Amino acid sequence: MTNYKTDIEIAQECEMKDIASVAEKIGIGEECLKRYGNYIAKINLDYVNNKIDISEQGKLVLVTAINPTPAGEGKTTTTVGLTDALSKIGKKAACALREPSLGPVFGIKGGAAGGGYAQVVPMEDINLHFTGDFHAIGAANNLLAAMIDAHIQNGNELDIDVKNITWKRCVDMNDRQLRNIVCGLGGPVNGVPREDGFDITVASEVMAVFCLATSLADLKERLSNIIIGYSRAGKPIFAKDLQAQGAMAALLKDAIAPNIVQTLEGTPAIIHGGPFANIAHGCNSVIATKTVLASADYCITEAGFGADLGAEKFLDIKCRYAGLKPDCVVLVATVRALKYHGGVGKADLNTENIEALKAGLPNLTQHISNIQDVYGLPCVVAINAFPTDTKAELEAVEAACKEAGVNVVLSEVWAKGSEGGVALANKVVDLCENGDAAGRSKDTFAFSYENDLSIEEKIEAIAKKIYHADGVIFEAKAKKSLKKLHEIGCDDMPVCIAKTQYSFSDDAALLGAPRGFSVSVRDVKVSNGAGFVVALAGNIMTMPGLGKNPAAKSIDVTDAGQITGLF
Repeated sequence: MTNYKTDIEIAQECEMKDIASVAEKIGIGEECLKRYGNYIAKINLDYVNNKIDISEQGKLVLVTAINPTPAGEGKTTTTVGLTDALSKIGKKAACALREPSLGPVFGIKGGAAGGGYAQVVPMEDINLHFTGDFHAIGAANNLLAAMIDAHIQNGNELDIDVKNITWKRCVDMNDRQLRNIVCGLGGPVNGVPREDGFDITVASEVMAVFCLATSLADLKERLSNIIIGYSRAGKPIFAKDLQAQGAMAALLKDAIAPNIVQTLEGTPAIIHGGPFANIAHGCNSVIATKTVLASADYCITEAGFGADLGAEKFLDIKCRYAGLKPDCVVLVATVRALKYHGGVGKADLNTENIEALKAGLPNLTQHISNIQDVYGLPCVVAINAFPTDTKAELEAVEAACKEAGVNVVLSEVWAKGSEGGVALANKVVDLCENGDAAGRSKDTFAFSYENDLSIEEKIEAIAKKIYHADGVIFEAKAKKSLKKLHEIGCDDMPVCIAKTQYSFSDDAALLGAPRGFSVSVRDVKVSNGAGFVVALAGNIMTMPGLGKNPAAKSIDVTDAGQITGLF
């Protein structure tokens, strides 16, 4: 199938099914839905609470990828297309995806609902305000920020050190101007002057709490344990000390219910939560994943960016807390991205270059090794086909995969929808049911580190095992922060390393599979409510900025109210 239609044109031509008929495919009745029109609904928490603790669970398939190019290489597209293909071969399947953030939608990506003939719809709503979950998360985050400053303004009984407040405000938009601000100016009635800053909403700890919570009660408990800063005596101050958790949970009570939509082919898709994997843990909500596992035979879920970020955090954080074990992993690779890792500039990626492709292949083989040898999971490489790929290039990737002892399948879901993913679906079923030829299965799954290690040792384990770094350099600020975290008892938490998505290292320019480097950790902070420690590596920012020509310039709405420019 050859076409030159944009993603939004394809999506707007889709004849969507009523959401009740879509939900019924995985046994969710209309009485369990709260409709947002004909094509979007939330699934009632009562249904979720009754289902997610059942003993019989479907197969869990994680879709991840090699380190991407700046444009992204089709992980969500593959996830959606694989789900449709499993449905096509007779399996009861659904996918669990993240909600797009307005930051990348208006920044670099222009949309994040899949592509071509493997999309979730209605894509305009999903990419924009959807059901308002992100707005609720931002409101809960900023309510806590307001309560901190109100407490200080009104006597500061907790003796909060205004120079040691760690809680930031947030907004779901790339806005570098807000990274560092001074607030409370204008005299005594307008607050206490202090330095502050904004994170993008997807990097907020409230987002992480939201995605790791298993119920409304668990959500409230996690919110109460958020550390907002320290007293002048050095004691941690919690959200519960400000009595903020109840009101925060009230703002999130509707958002915590997962959202159900459909693919272009009418397959159920549950989309809920959306932290970035380069600055947060990068997974959709535990509630969404467990809802699909309890309702379908196959749950296809994704983790953000490359496997060194999203998959590592999915496996070491989400699976640890939620008690999940993937049955197999799909590793998405593209000829374009491999040539990029071999030194080809973005403008020349559509030209055949076997030499550069082979130079970039170590990036793929290192990810394969990590999945198979570190985590002990069966893996299949899905080559996400582009029209510009040549036969010689595809054969070179297939040969490298066979040499690495991994299954490899050409995926053509972007151009052909489910039809282009049947081979991948059959291989996924085989790996889920039988494991791989080396005996790997969900039963051989292992974490990359154990919780009894120190924070430093966990960070070093990831850096050495997953990134293949020589070691970790903890800068002075990080050492000071680590001392505080040891004092307040954070050693038993998993770690979340925030770094560039473009490289195994903390330097975006080191492509392929670099060696002879160390990871520099400039600071470490605790997300106590979420239950993990965040290590900030390299120059990673928790508030991105818009580029010279953001996608927002191409997005518009017609006089009839139809969105254009989402691609």
